[in-house]
Amino acid sequence: MSIIYFSHGGGPLPILDDPSHAKMIEFMKKLPSIIPRPEAIVVFSAHWEENVVTLQSGLQPDIFYDYYGFPEAAYQIQYPCQGNPSLAAEAAKLLTQHGVQNRLDDSRPYDHGSYIPLKMMYPEADIPVIQISLHHNLQPQTHLDIGKALRPLNAENILFIGSGFSFHNMMRFDFAGRTTEDPLNNQFQDSLIRLCCEEKDEANLWRQFINWQEIPGARYCHPREEHLLPLLVCAGLATSQAEKVFDDYILGKRATAFSWR
Repeated sequence: MSIIYFSHGGGPLPILDDPSHAKMIEFMKKLPSIIPRPEAIVVFSAHWEENVVTLQSGLQPDIFYDYYGFPEAAYQIQYPCQGNPSLAAEAAKLLTQHGVQNRLDDSRPYDHGSYIPLKMMYPEADIPVIQISLHHNLQPQTHLDIGKALRPLNAENILFIGSGFSFHNMMRFDFAGRTTEDPLNNQFQDSLIRLCCEEKDEANLWRQFINWQEIPGARYCHPREEHLLPLLVCAGLATSQAEKVFDDYILGKRATAFSWR
């Protein structure tokens, strides 16, 4: 098993070789060389919320272009991977056993939080992929619990991906890629590094994630928390400290990524 949380960038821009994503593109393409090749992939994307946790259970889900205003090439992207209905059912059973209400959806397509990073990581699209939604309540405890419920799957050769963005304030991105000093973002990214990589006590870690809004710079970096919550699912899944695997600039803002093995 491997668990990773990363920033998936701005819509389809990484696939379009946008210069402000250069470091991220390099990182994504190298990722498969530093993690074991999985037999299946589970993605928790910031771009899928439901009132009940929902698991993608189609045999070969389509993709949809959940972005707008980009060049025509952005709407020609394909990622024809297989789904994994049996894994979806297994995960649903674990969630139910741990009191997390859920349902299966055999018609849900992949959103760009899934296929954009995967196209850089595994361009052959030859590994089965399922997505599991966030809960629309956006509660930290709920998402930590989702991760913890799925811990038995860590015994299998599965790659769990929390696909979000450690900084996600749309009004502060620089789409020209210019970087400027940003003390609030630095404080927040440094706090994430401390929590994920240094905090050894799970109870303390969970308490601080539940109260994440108290971290300096929290609401500046995340006016809405949907791009942070995949990190909390990963923290719930993990049983050890993380390794920082990315700390660089995307769209002019510092962003971090973490891996647990």
